[in-house]
Amino acid sequence: MRELTSGNPAKMILAFAVPIVLGSLFQQLYSMTDTVIVGRTIGVDAIAAIGSTSYISNLIIGFMSGLTNGFAIVTARHFGAGDHVKMRRSVAGTIILGLLTSAVFTVLSLVFLRPFLAVLNTPPEIFETAYSYISIILTFMTAAMLYNMSAGVLRAVGDSLTPLLFLILSSFINIGLDIVFITKLHMGVEGAAYATVMSQVVSFVLCCVYIAIRFPYLIPKKEEFKVTLSELSELMTMGLSLALMFSIVEIGSLILQRAINNFGTATIAAHTAARKLSSILMLPYSAFGSACATYCSQNIGAGKPERVGKGIKSAVVMCWIWSAIAVIAGYLLAPSFIGLIAGNEETEIIALASKYMRWNTPFYFILAVLIVMRSSLQGLGKKTVPVASSVIEMIGKAVVSFIAAPAMGYFGVMISEPVVWFFMTILLVWGYASDRELVKATFVKESQ
Repeated sequence: MRELTSGNPAKMILAFAVPIVLGSLFQQLYSMTDTVIVGRTIGVDAIAAIGSTSYISNLIIGFMSGLTNGFAIVTARHFGAGDHVKMRRSVAGTIILGLLTSAVFTVLSLVFLRPFLAVLNTPPEIFETAYSYISIILTFMTAAMLYNMSAGVLRAVGDSLTPLLFLILSSFINIGLDIVFITKLHMGVEGAAYATVMSQVVSFVLCCVYIAIRFPYLIPKKEEFKVTLSELSELMTMGLSLALMFSIVEIGSLILQRAINNFGTATIAAHTAARKLSSILMLPYSAFGSACATYCSQNIGAGKPERVGKGIKSAVVMCWIWSAIAVIAGYLLAPSFIGLIAGNEETEIIALASKYMRWNTPFYFILAVLIVMRSSLQGLGKKTVPVASSVIEMIGKAVVSFIAAPAMGYFGVMISEPVVWFFMTILLVWGYASDRELVKATFVKESQ
């Protein structure tokens, strides 16, 4: 347990963010392991099949993740205020709303999955393979939701290390199951999907056992499950804010994926491989964003708004340092990394994916500000501006899909995100600066 309401903001945010970075890295390892083993044992078509469905899983499971992360912000605020009764009631509400929402989404996603794949222009030669993979992931999406929910509760009270340790263990389980299911039992992409789901179940079970032993005061009492409508409304408002923010972004990505699917299997595979590398390079941004959301929520709950601005600035500076490293890595390591995924003989895929990375990484400095500011505003309880910024991203990707991509080809896709990031960041910075009381509290404290 770590309270973020006292001490040096930069040190506290860094200590909180590092385990999240490592945890996210191991989450990426789930997907990376699937892709590498599938690419090496089944082939490029299988990589394209998994890649063509990634935005669907990101949209639906990302919505669930955003929902539970939003619930955790409410829990963090009550923890910062020292109100353990309201904190436990928020956990009870998280469990109720999380299970209900995942059940509804599971049914709806499976009913509309085939039409969805068709709308995305999934190539006929990979359609059934793509369907087989994503249908398993979506059938068991509750496993991912339960892990994100339990990890979010732990992070709300300042424990970002324990979810990391459980993810490390489960990621190694995932690797072992991938090898067994794909190379030994010859289960194809279905084996990769089952390995991912089973690993997520392990992570959730370990979190539950740890909470019961280490933080029993987090477990709601029987009477605390009788959550009021106002409490459910508070949770759902914050949860939907983050969930809509994530899902709007992914809707834009789905629209963009539709355009990418028109370019053929080789381009789909190249884009999939490039996104795998960029996802890894972007991990610190989302980790610092999560740290800032919890940091801001705890400090607002504790009545210490003067700490907020200093923490946000410290997070941005640390992210800029990482951006410099990411640019170098994007330029120097991209060909080797892409070759590891697709095979060194796939020269067209390597060249195309490497070009994508070299166009995107220099703009990570803007992306750093975007993610930190968006998460911080969510932690401060400001829901409108982050969602509006996501709408900008969706509109930008739609423009690329229907105008730029047909006119400019895959190059139009490469340059789309940096342009959209710029406009989103302007809106988010304005959203923070427009809160005069918060800005005043920050500068008054620093001038003393």
